[in-house]
Amino acid sequence: MIARIWHGRTPAPLAEEYLAFLRRKALPDYTSTPGNRGLWILRSMEEEAADFLLVTLWDSVEAIKRFAGEDFQKARYYPEDKDYLMEFEENAGHYEVLLTLGR
Repeated sequence: MIARIWHGRTPAPLAEEYLAFLRRKALPDYTSTPGNRGLWILRSMEEEAADFLLVTLWDSVEAIKRFAGEDFQKARYYPEDKDYLMEFEENAGHYEVLLTLGR
């Protein structure tokens, strides 16, 4: 299993609106891709900005490619992201999942 981690930063006043957008657009997009095993949306609020981390779990690199394209290391953006994000990081991080614990 592979964890894909993407980071985005919005102005603080847009944080709730961006979260609603992620729920409406990104969540169904990620989770409907064959090989996706889950999604976590994490947020850290500061006075001026909100940092978002999207952590997705995938069966394989091939599954990630179904979502992100052949160059799976590249971050994937939606056209609407230009209305929210302060920067556009080029790549997402990818990590082999070695152990999971949960309840």
